[in-house]
Amino acid sequence: MQISDSSSRILAGLLEARTGQQLTMSRRWRIETALSSLLRERGVNSLDELITILVMGKEPNLSQQVVEALLNNETYFFRDRSPFDLIARHALPALAERRKDQRRLRIWSAGCSTGQEVYSLAMLFAEAPQQWAGWTIDILGTDVSTACVERARSGTYTQFEVQRGLGINQMIKWFEECADGWRAVEALRRPLRFQVHNLLEQPPHPGAFDIVLCRNVMLYLSAEKKTLAFERLASAMAPDGWLMLGAGETVIGQTTRLGADLNARGLYRLTGDGSLVEKRSGDRRAALGA
Repeated sequence: MQISDSSSRILAGLLEARTGQQLTMSRRWRIETALSSLLRERGVNSLDELITILVMGKEPNLSQQVVEALLNNETYFFRDRSPFDLIARHALPALAERRKDQRRLRIWSAGCSTGQEVYSLAMLFAEAPQQWAGWTIDILGTDVSTACVERARSGTYTQFEVQRGLGINQMIKWFEECADGWRAVEALRRPLRFQVHNLLEQPPHPGAFDIVLCRNVMLYLSAEKKTLAFERLASAMAPDGWLMLGAGETVIGQTTRLGADLNARGLYRLTGDGSLVEKRSGDRRAALGA
């Protein structure tokens, strides 16, 4: 089932207007697959016919359904495991010391999709109960997709999803069987919040996040939108907080607000006068955010 160039352009414009994300070539080839279930639900025979209905504007909910279908919601528990090890080994011990008086941590997972990243973070804390006893751990997950946020909030996953990234002991300890598959236990769900949010908008409440994760979101933004996104992320961070990006993403050439933490490659800190990035090293690379 082919889609015309004009329909592709309409979809690209809709996706970027609603989310700031571009309809990259990697997304263009999967348009048919992404929208196939919507075609069946609507009893529509072709993609171009669906776009015609969309353009007519008589069904206001259709545009949101199309956008959500086009979004890449690929995720799984402890995705690319090493980032979680880096947070546990480097960021959390430092924060445990710096926040020992307040005994509160704020973490934001931006672009959390169906929530596996957020629940993975929750498990890091739940599996170290003595270390974090008496602490308030506020973990917020946000995404532009309403459907994804609703799924994340429910904490319910299929057998395939819970087995993807979780060991059998973690699966049995933190999930229980339910009618729809497996649901995160109440103790894991309790400290978590989820809300619909666009990364290009003002950061969510309360701000001053100690750790921000925004992984594999920048890949889909234009250069202009990336600059704005980094501005939003930087303004959401605590002065001594950390940012984590996806493996193929970087701040180099995108922003002057953030630089690499030279003691923990893969994590980023706020730059500027008196910044922790610059204090950690006197070399020129740090000042340039290398």
